[in-house]
Amino acid sequence: MTQSSERRQDQHRADRSSSKGTTARTDHQTTRRLLRREISGTIGLLTDEHDFRAMRHYRSFAFDDYAAYLAEVEDLLKSRASHGMHTMLALFDPEKYADFCADTGLFPDSPSSRTRFTAEIAATGPAIPYDDEPLTDLIPHLIEEAVRQATWEYASTLLARLGACAVCGKDIGQEAFARGRDLLVRILDAAGPGHQHMVCSVSATPEDLFAVLHADTDADGAGLLDDAEVLEFTTVLALGLAGLPGGLVIRTSAPSSRDRVYGWRLRAGDPEPLTAGEVFDAYCTDIDSGDPISPESGVDYCVPPHLGPHGPRRGHHR
Repeated sequence: MTQSSERRQDQHRADRSSSKGTTARTDHQTTRRLLRREISGTIGLLTDEHDFRAMRHYRSFAFDDYAAYLAEVEDLLKSRASHGMHTMLALFDPEKYADFCADTGLFPDSPSSRTRFTAEIAATGPAIPYDDEPLTDLIPHLIEEAVRQATWEYASTLLARLGACAVCGKDIGQEAFARGRDLLVRILDAAGPGHQHMVCSVSATPEDLFAVLHADTDADGAGLLDDAEVLEFTTVLALGLAGLPGGLVIRTSAPSSRDRVYGWRLRAGDPEPLTAGEVFDAYCTDIDSGDPISPESGVDYCVPPHLGPHGPRRGHHR
């Protein structure tokens, strides 16, 4: 074999080796890209400028303009979505972050500490999925989720503090929650088919508690509800049934019919039906000024349907 032939064979072997190496690297990169699509992520979001200013006290926090911060977050969310990656948005509370660092001994002025906190709130705090909506539309939903969770936690704490009945020894909070769950089913059954918008409020210290529930019920009695809304609503309702003064109103909408609005006072014991005049006054009076406002067209303000002592226990959860 000539020297020239040997050089050609050596070059051929080198080319083959290089080709195999390139193929291996390409396969590795492809596998890594595919693996990234299997990993979900969470971004701790500062939802207002007040919280943003609080984080600027940390030197490791790289942003100095809230609008620019939101733009960068949105770009990151879109980039992850374009690669098929799922991302959750969690509400980042600077005060809770400081408490978390103090409790865990973490240095607060560190990106890794913020990452640890974000992982914590993703598991225990309010979070919503990113679904290609504008960030300005998602922030109110995230705040609403945070308020709902805080309301449920506080209402649950108040129920737990009620203790046991001095007469029968039963847990007052648990009994009130069971009654609230039964009452909710009876109200939805009595409302009939259509869309129901329910609001429950109770007077508590330091501020009143409100819960909202949306339900869609078909002609067969099958309903669609959000489980988180049901839990919050039932807990607040239970406080009213356990003794805190409050009220419950429902608006029922169905195709080809007028909307109906009615409600009950909440006292210890059974709910007390509101009269049509009381419902009208509640809806047609300005809350701040007390001045009368015009009633809505296509709406009947009426007495609630009779619920009976017990109602059918149909499953209404999604």
